[in-house]
Amino acid sequence: MEILAILIPVSLFLGGIGLAAFFWAMKTKQFDDPEGDAQRILTKEFDDKPRQ
Repeated sequence: MEILAILIPVSLFLGGIGLAAFFWAMKTKQFDDPEGDAQRILTKEFDDKPRQ
């Protein structure tokens, strides 16, 4: 049972890091264009041109 004294704070710390990363991604607009990604995956453009 002593291991729970270590595992619970560690899991809360890692969960907090994940939550902070999520809020950072929302703040910096990482999820800005979900519709464009949805449409891009459905198009059948298979050219070998590099992305710009």
